[in-house]
Amino acid sequence: MARPMPNRGSLLQGLRPVICDGNQVELLQSGGEYFDALLLAIEAARTSIGLETYIFADDPVALRVAVALAAAAQRGVSVRLVVDGIGTPALGVGLADRFAQAGVEVATYGPVRSRLSLDREHLRRLHRKLVCIDDEVAFVGGINLLGDQFDPNHGELEYPRLDYAVRLTGPLVPEVSRALARLWRQVTGQAASSAQVASPELQQQSLSEQPQPHPHPFEPSPPHALPPHLTPAISRPAGRGLRAGLLLRDNLVHRRSIERAYLKAIGSAKREVLIANAYFFPGRRFRRALIEARRRGVPVRLLLQGRIEYTLPHLATQAMYPPLLAAGIEIVEYHRSFLHAKVAVVDDWATVGSSNIDPFSLLLAREANVVVFDAGFAAELRGRLLAAMADGGKPVEREQLERRSIWQRFKGWVAYRVLRFGVIVSGHGSSY
Repeated sequence: MARPMPNRGSLLQGLRPVICDGNQVELLQSGGEYFDALLLAIEAARTSIGLETYIFADDPVALRVAVALAAAAQRGVSVRLVVDGIGTPALGVGLADRFAQAGVEVATYGPVRSRLSLDREHLRRLHRKLVCIDDEVAFVGGINLLGDQFDPNHGELEYPRLDYAVRLTGPLVPEVSRALARLWRQVTGQAASSAQVASPELQQQSLSEQPQPHPHPFEPSPPHALPPHLTPAISRPAGRGLRAGLLLRDNLVHRRSIERAYLKAIGSAKREVLIANAYFFPGRRFRRALIEARRRGVPVRLLLQGRIEYTLPHLATQAMYPPLLAAGIEIVEYHRSFLHAKVAVVDDWATVGSSNIDPFSLLLAREANVVVFDAGFAAELRGRLLAAMADGGKPVEREQLERRSIWQRFKGWVAYRVLRFGVIVSGHGSSY
């Protein structure tokens, strides 16, 4: 007797973006705040730790995390680590030996033989930074396991790299756990444990892809009470949790989840659009959304890299400045240190995550962002960004661009064309 075909809708339902109430969300700025919170959580782990990162460096900060992970494994905690094959082609010998001896399970996403390959699969990297501990606390953001006063290409930094992450507790945490478990199984072929699968109750909160008359990118799910054994991450009025969602980008189901969330938020903006992004090379739809918001009278401000980390994307980004400035969009370049942030505030909507606004993140890489629908959280992130702009930012003026030499303009034009060619190679030339 033939087996009935599985219902495609039911198989994909648990993969759709989820938003739910009752979450506690703590904003963490740069490594100073992030690694302290992460180490405390790892040291308190009782059953499981799942971690994904693009870079796991061989430096003192990463070593502290490695020691904590090894200690957790030695006391019986299941510890699984996935690194990217380009971001971390190999763990340092000391780290690899320590993990092997302690029983930390390590897998590599997409190991490659040559970085120069133009194979489309080679370009699809694991760029997200996720941690989940005991299915009770999770971390999502843009911070690699790398000291934020050291850069692999530029050496010691005088000031910390500017980056952000969030610490989560509440009903969204199992979604992070499930994302980790799903990728672990894909990379290793090993099934996830029952503790790493989201509850049926939360899976039922998957959202319809159909447009809805709601000012935010997703329809709200029914409210959920915060489990009593979880400690709130930040000080909030008693009984209050935040509405938040986990957005994943992959090359199967969530191809445009993060970009779509940005576009819907910008399209409904009424007071302000404030974006801080390390690698900014938006496609036509994104640029049009920013310009249209400005035409509606909404102030639009961009905090972008001023200190050059990689020359080609930096020049390509600057080549996009003239039409944005002409539309009245304010651009501030951050010069105090390297800017690695991937965050935004649009009215009372905010996002923190790993996704840049460029073809690599929006079209190819696996990314993860958290979106938060709360005026207080948005105000906190906005305040931090404004402080960074005041402390280390330099506004870009149209007159400044007009004074550039022909050679400088030519270099920007070439860089822009090279990146556009890369988009064509990726197979998305007509849609970006």
